[in-house]
Amino acid sequence: QVLNETLCPTWDQLLVFDNVELYGEAHEMRDDPPIIVIEIYDQDTVGKADFMGRTFAKPVVKMLDEHYCPPRFPPQLEYYQIYRGNSTAGDLLAAFELLQIGPGGKSDLPPVDGPTDMDRGPILPVPLGIRPVLSKYRVEVIALEHQILMFSIVWGRRACPQTSHSLHPALDNQHTFASQDLPENELLHPPLNIRVVDCRAFGRYTLVGSHAVSSLRKFIYRPPDKKAQYWNMTG
Repeated sequence: QVLNETLCPTWDQLLVFDNVELYGEAHEMRDDPPIIVIEIYDQDTVGKADFMGRTFAKPVVKMLDEHYCPPRFPPQLEYYQIYRGNSTAGDLLAAFELLQIGPGGKSDLPPVDGPTDMDRGPILPVPLGIRPVLSKYRVEVIALEHQILMFSIVWGRRACPQTSHSLHPALDNQHTFASQDLPENELLHPPLNIRVVDCRAFGRYTLVGSHAVSSLRKFIYRPPDKKAQYWNMTG
């Protein structure tokens, strides 16, 4: 699916490719599965889609004599480095599995329930065993003279400072916040992308600069446990 107006798309979907015919010995397929190539494109309103980069992954293989159960299944989400030529172009958070189909056909596979779109292929929600547990976060951005004092990411939103004729605008009143669901596992948090733009006449924007923060761990604030505080006071 194409997601519009975002630098960090969250597809949140399961793609199923049925009846993929592979050649080779079963033990070779299990020990050295075929490499999956994923290519990412930027879809524009007009013109051809722009190539953003590609990444490579090896799926977790389930043979007929194996049970679909922990610890190997369901597969866990992992980060895969995206490359554009010799340069890195971001990361893809995904999981891949290759399931051998037996004489019983799909009855040998774990059930997958959900709506499908026959025009684009089967697009299903991510199974609960793979989908990360989400918690509500309050995202805050405080800016002052091109210095970001406290920040996290505002997904799908843009905070635009007031127009200023100064080369070093004072942004001391630029405090914006929003609510966002993020994984409880901090390793799965998306990166923070900061873009500073110059707001000009007639709704035009000129990019001044950008910065990316790969980890938000040191910016996370966790409120103290009130129940623990109560026990410390009364104990």
